[in-house]
Amino acid sequence: MATLAACTKAPVPILAAVQNTNNNMPATDTLTYLALGDSYTFGESVPVAQSFPYQLAANLRAGNHFATSPDIIAVTGWTTGNLKQGIIQRGITKHDYSIVTLLIGVNNQFRGYSQDDYRKEFTELLNIAINYAGGNKKHVFVLSIPDWGVTPFAKNGGYDALKVGAEIDQFNAINKQETEKLGVSYVDITPASRRASYISDLIANDGLHPSGSMYSLWVSQLLPIVNAQVK
Repeated sequence: MATLAACTKAPVPILAAVQNTNNNMPATDTLTYLALGDSYTFGESVPVAQSFPYQLAANLRAGNHFATSPDIIAVTGWTTGNLKQGIIQRGITKHDYSIVTLLIGVNNQFRGYSQDDYRKEFTELLNIAINYAGGNKKHVFVLSIPDWGVTPFAKNGGYDALKVGAEIDQFNAINKQETEKLGVSYVDITPASRRASYISDLIANDGLHPSGSMYSLWVSQLLPIVNAQVK
């Protein structure tokens, strides 16, 4: 998001995940994963293994699934419109993913883009995500937009944290409503993101993006929901 370019408490550990080595697992248990989004999905400023899609895949493997490495369509700074174009340009022909995650909208908020346009484009993206899951809504998972207003970037840049938080809540009200309307699982990770206001280790070294520990908090919410839907 680098267009979207305190006291410290004990660090939050990154979820431990040991890859399952059972070579006798049936091929039907193979899980494929497509992650759609922006810098929060790409994992800006952290090693790729600490991004939330890779942590999720690793923990699925630890739970006796054979999960492939995620396919990721996500770039720092992307809005809903950028993601739509990125999906078209990527031209993925596979439409039977076991898991599809969608997390998008922070750059719409940061740039002051229309919430009405966000609703329209988010809904289009959600339908695209469902299509990539072979039409199976149970295999699609939407994550809420994190609150960057609590980060050092926001504080040092003179941004009004309350205003940012309120706008993030407005965008999240939209994506939650549209997600629930289509019967797709919604994971609210925004409260976890706000813990960065008092736990500095939840923010990466750039002062803006989540650390691996923050992503681990998200995965701890997402993992049981994914397991329940794809078992």
